[in-house]
Amino acid sequence: MSQTVELVCHPSKPSDAVRAVVVRVGRNVDGELRLSFRLDGDIERIRFAPPGAPRFAAELWRHTCFEVFISREGHHAYHEFNFATSGEWTVYSFSDYRNGGAVDDEALRPEIEARATASHIELDALVRLGRLSAAHIRTSLRLGLAAIIEASDGFSYWALSHPAGKPDFHDHTSLAMLLAPPAAE
Repeated sequence: MSQTVELVCHPSKPSDAVRAVVVRVGRNVDGELRLSFRLDGDIERIRFAPPGAPRFAAELWRHTCFEVFISREGHHAYHEFNFATSGEWTVYSFSDYRNGGAVDDEALRPEIEARATASHIELDALVRLGRLSAAHIRTSLRLGLAAIIEASDGFSYWALSHPAGKPDFHDHTSLAMLLAPPAAE
């Protein structure tokens, strides 16, 4: 079963190059979290990396990337996954708000597939939740979905919801999607 949600642009950083960012989220009993991001807009004006070899790379958020924040319901600890259209990825582990850092561990490597046309960019990512912990497979999760888009008119920041003030995907209120554990198939 999957859900589709539309991300909203932070009002302080609009972009007329981007019309919409939509994410389809699915989770199965095998502990797989499947994410499909779709950015609609004037793609010629969007700066994004061409496909390449999958690899760990730091600071992907400095350019166009898609993100998911994952927290077990009722816990402050969370993980952040960054996905680039190049196939590059980063995983961060935090014990609380911004208290943590990058984890260069091939076992956490997501599967990423990206494609682009003149009107949209699509990025599919698969995260194996059991590699975060066994508890991630069988408990309710809080997700934050986000996109940082670099375009010819600057950066725009997209999320399920934004806290007051500047864009901050790490704010716990940004983890606005509750994802129940999957029912046995």
